[in-house]
Amino acid sequence: MRYATTILAFCVAGLLALGMVMLYSAGMASGGARYLMMQLVWGGLGLGVCFAATSIDYRILQRFAMPLFIGTLVLLVLVLIPGIGIKLNGARRWFDLGPMNFQPSELAKITLLIGIAAWADKYVKQMREFRYGLLLPGALIALTLGLIFLGPDFGTTMLLAAVCCILLFVAGTHWKYLIPPMGAGAAAITVAIMNDPVRMKRITAFLHPEQHREGTGFQAYQAMLALGSGGSTGVGLGNGRQKLGFVPEHHTDFIFSVIGEELGVVASLLVVLAFAAIVICGLYIAWHSRDRFGMILGTGITFLIGLQAFINIGVVTSALPNKGLPLPFISYGGSSLVMMLGSVGVLLSIASRAGESPPEKAKARGPSPEPQELLPETS
Repeated sequence: MRYATTILAFCVAGLLALGMVMLYSAGMASGGARYLMMQLVWGGLGLGVCFAATSIDYRILQRFAMPLFIGTLVLLVLVLIPGIGIKLNGARRWFDLGPMNFQPSELAKITLLIGIAAWADKYVKQMREFRYGLLLPGALIALTLGLIFLGPDFGTTMLLAAVCCILLFVAGTHWKYLIPPMGAGAAAITVAIMNDPVRMKRITAFLHPEQHREGTGFQAYQAMLALGSGGSTGVGLGNGRQKLGFVPEHHTDFIFSVIGEELGVVASLLVVLAFAAIVICGLYIAWHSRDRFGMILGTGITFLIGLQAFINIGVVTSALPNKGLPLPFISYGGSSLVMMLGSVGVLLSIASRAGESPPEKAKARGPSPEPQELLPETS
């Protein structure tokens, strides 16, 4: 367990440090050190949350699973109300907190996983039944995803839907119960995309990038040019050209293209390997947890980080259509960074308590016998 936590901590710290460096480089042509200074503030807050989550027993989250979930639903409803939530780039997903914005869907990622883990631990013997394995938890999941979808936030909706399906399967829900809602969800997303001109243009640009490289596919096409121009070792830190207005959102969703251009394929592969190591260590920690709640929650957090990184890198490399998801620990954004670092703290808390005996096993063993006094030998 020590090796897993050490590797996990080093990989997260390395990605966080790389993110700070690349944000400074990405902001050289526009806001100077503004991106870096704000990210340092959020990073400090996120590290504080991470240390707090590590020191606190993760089992406390199980007791507060329902209040956390209800509070998140309230925030997801409030952010959709004009005058309360702010609208940026056609989406209403943020609260204006003065010096920074807060995105409640980032909080929903972790609170939803906590709720599923608490539910699966409470109804461990009934998870194979349709009612407890899919119907009741599925209704809560659908309600959360529906509110996020109304943002609109297609990327987070699909990410959370995939993670929740994996988590229900790990928790014991029969696979035959999961296939119909997965098909229905995929069909609903397809219909929604077909009736959304912006998303439909993104799909068309993904399928035919050369034909749309001056329009909808401009961002993805320029990101590919950035990755290609970097070569093996890159053009040098700070010397990238695509960040000079050619790649929109280069400091958030497309920061991987700046890494590829300035540091090359070698650094890009190291980023991919770091995320792969985080997934392997996270799954090792989860599956060596002291209890079922820790196992399910750790698995959910690990897949959340891994799938989000996979989708972001897939979008930048044009392997996937544009989804608008940040790269964990690297992209600019306070809500995502704080929640991701807090999730890592929960993983470390699970690891630090893996050696303890679960309560049911301690009760089964009973109290340890008291040592008997040795009587003196008589001649």
